[in-house]
Amino acid sequence: MRDDEARQPRESRQPHEADERQGEQLSLASQAAAWEEAFDRSLEARGVDPQEEREAATTLSDVEVPPLVGPHNYEVDHERIGFPGQFPYTRGVYPSMYRGRPWTIRQFAGFGSVEDTNQRYHELLAAGQHGLSVAFDMPTLMGRDSDEPESEGEVGHCGVAVDTLGDMERLFDRIPLGEITTSMTINGPAPVLFAMYCVAAERQGYEVRQLGGTLQTDIFKEYIAQKEWLFPPEPHLKLIGDLMEFTTAEMPRYHPISISGYHIREAGSTAAQELAFTLAAGFAYVELGQSRGLDVDDFGPRLSFFFDAHIDFFEEIAKFRAGRRIWARWLRDRYGATAEKAMLMRFHTQTAGVSLTAQQPDNNVVRTAVEALAAVMGGTQSLHTNALDEVLALPTEHAAKVALRTQQVIAEETGVPNTIDPLGGSWFVEWMTDKVEEDTEAYLAQILDRSDDGTVTRGMLAGIESGWFMSEIADAAFRYQQHLEKGTKHIVGVTSHVEDDDEELEILRISGEVERAQEQRLVEHRADRDGALVEDRLEALRAACRSDENLMPVLMDAVRADATMGEICQAMKDVYGEYREPPVI
Repeated sequence: MRDDEARQPRESRQPHEADERQGEQLSLASQAAAWEEAFDRSLEARGVDPQEEREAATTLSDVEVPPLVGPHNYEVDHERIGFPGQFPYTRGVYPSMYRGRPWTIRQFAGFGSVEDTNQRYHELLAAGQHGLSVAFDMPTLMGRDSDEPESEGEVGHCGVAVDTLGDMERLFDRIPLGEITTSMTINGPAPVLFAMYCVAAERQGYEVRQLGGTLQTDIFKEYIAQKEWLFPPEPHLKLIGDLMEFTTAEMPRYHPISISGYHIREAGSTAAQELAFTLAAGFAYVELGQSRGLDVDDFGPRLSFFFDAHIDFFEEIAKFRAGRRIWARWLRDRYGATAEKAMLMRFHTQTAGVSLTAQQPDNNVVRTAVEALAAVMGGTQSLHTNALDEVLALPTEHAAKVALRTQQVIAEETGVPNTIDPLGGSWFVEWMTDKVEEDTEAYLAQILDRSDDGTVTRGMLAGIESGWFMSEIADAAFRYQQHLEKGTKHIVGVTSHVEDDDEELEILRISGEVERAQEQRLVEHRADRDGALVEDRLEALRAACRSDENLMPVLMDAVRADATMGEICQAMKDVYGEYREPPVI
């Protein structure tokens, strides 16, 4: 602008400025048109049909990706992006994010006996891990003791076996539970394991109010994807409500629910399905807390999330950014939250186990590094990186160490933590964030449409009973498989760049002796306890299940009497019954 123009009143130069802006827009449009023509010609020169190429260029979730996003086809909404630590939290839940302190490195671990796993925990803590994350074996996840017929062949194989309070105490031997945070990935029998954890901490000399950590307890995703439940949904929701009440009153540092999208994504969902179904579960737990008379500003800050970081780098970053925005908006506008902490979608991330391959397993190190970087650039609060051999077995000590070092390299060498939300403002990343948000909101609307009373809870229960969630995930998984078979998507070492001479990988094998030893330990445990006291406590539990009484103190009393996991769960099944999912064709 010339000096004489700058001295003119603003009103006298507004038409001229408007003409300039219109000219710039025309120029931008003409430049974009010229680029698009050049783009098509470039593809044609390579023997590629431009239209077919556009249709083939999709995300892992089958969302068509434009070859270029810019001011010619997207307008950035700066208010929706905002600043870190400020509503709507698109750029991060904290003002400083990783400046001064990185994310928590929390490697998921558990295998064989409690002594084996305790040793691994000490190794991980000595190597620089910040907190613990417990992987339980299949019988424990299903609420069964190791000596039940259904447990045969599974004890200690996909995690650690915990049947008794003694097992829990040995699992955390020489680990001060009041000074370290522990995440426990368990859902159906979660309140029972929680009771064991609390009593084990009491025996270490701590009060429950001193304990910090996270219990997964997300029963909705069990019916949707993982299939590890004990009873019909309503009794599980009753138990979760009891847990929310108890921790809100007694344990200010504890997160009673980690709402999990990880298993939904691992089952084959798209990014938007993972986000929508997970947030919907979160909204249902908010409704559950409010139905108990709890203030969302009190319990909301202790709800946390657990997401998958898959291999599509930008889509995953966009998913995390969109999730924060949706959660904050719904908590404020629908559920009346006024406390900032209640609106924060804080989450743990695990890299995608389903992306790992048995073929050329060294490639898994690369996949995990890319996924971990996406989680960090998406603003995760804690992170687990999968080991290269987890597609075959539980990780060896060496593989677990490489996975841990992957995070440490990102944190300490790359410079990524220095800038908050470094991709924020990128036309493509903002476009993708908006797209994931739009698709997620569309799914949330469908869930509400299934509700008979306007609550998300009823929509979730209706979707579970009809099999709708499973059908949506199955359709998404089928579309991805079609892409692999058509060759429009690839898995290196499996569908492309295949080799026939893969060397056999040394893997961790769990001896059958673990199961035999655990069964013998249970025999000795039952012989050494007061059987009459155990039965009294189990009968008290059955009576409490028939009432509105909060079950958490009753469960702790049963644990203190040395009732086993399987016995406690069976006592509840005696009242609540068991659940079989409806067939979906």
